[in-house]
Amino acid sequence: MLAPLLLTLRVAAIDAPTSLIKSITLEAHDGALLPGFEPGAHLQVEIPSATAGGAPQWRSYSLIHVDPAVDPRDGVRAYRLGIRREDEGRGGSRHMHALAVGATLCVRAPVNHFPLAAPPRVLLVAGGVGITPIISMASALAAQQRDYALHFSGRTREALPFVDELRALAGDKLTLHADDDPATRLSIDALLDGAQVNQPIYVCGPAGMIDAMLAAARKRGWHECDLHYELFTEAAPQECDTAFEVELKSSGKRLTVPADKSLLDALIESGTDVMYDCRSGYCGLCTTNVCSGEIEHRDTYLSGAEKAGGKVMQVCVSRCKSGRLVLDL
Repeated sequence: MLAPLLLTLRVAAIDAPTSLIKSITLEAHDGALLPGFEPGAHLQVEIPSATAGGAPQWRSYSLIHVDPAVDPRDGVRAYRLGIRREDEGRGGSRHMHALAVGATLCVRAPVNHFPLAAPPRVLLVAGGVGITPIISMASALAAQQRDYALHFSGRTREALPFVDELRALAGDKLTLHADDDPATRLSIDALLDGAQVNQPIYVCGPAGMIDAMLAAARKRGWHECDLHYELFTEAAPQECDTAFEVELKSSGKRLTVPADKSLLDALIESGTDVMYDCRSGYCGLCTTNVCSGEIEHRDTYLSGAEKAGGKVMQVCVSRCKSGRLVLDL
């Protein structure tokens, strides 16, 4: 696998569309054209380690594009991100919210695990900061004069970012929902009642909303190929999690993965070079070969046959059932 292209960018502007979300614009120091991207793509941003001497971490943030007259695939002068502050998170959003104009960031060039296909009519659904990749999809659909509907939900109307830009972009294709208003609260059943079975759905936001949307669509007969999603939350430890041992085949090195830590984090902290991105088990970038041990699969990337085979795992979310794993690392 080729190493990702690294870019050093400058924070050119910072806005705050809501009290919890900041919009950060990044540019090259010399104003050069930046690599283009498809709707749904994101950047990985290097975040300093929270511990002295620790390895830097990478966090993924979707790219926002709102101008249908400009094709971002041809390259852009700036990248725009929307980042919600998560005080109980792992530190990435707190670091990004503390940035000032002029700060320098190291980023990996855009990648896309949430691509927009080319169906005739699209249903876009977003919750909270999950609107960020959906905006770029709406912009692309508008540029191609394709039909779509966009439903955007949040806890309150004031918690919804980028509304003015969305209204200018989507017009009457946009429907806003607020949980605290019974008249506008998002009803997944009502939404799907108004859709056609197997109309392509693209949904991004909190895990609970995504799970409910996918479950309701599947119950109504939607095919998996028409259900597309991207999570904005990392998998959390479960009460049943226990510690386990990992051996790295190439070196014989042994690690203990605590109950409250992911296998990926344990590997990173040990200095092991592992490719990763989503940290939620859906992108497949951290796929790792397993030499021995019983895997507890928690991803949505691998097929049923691959999981049953027990030869590969997604180290960002999956764990060990047998107490010990040997990885081909």
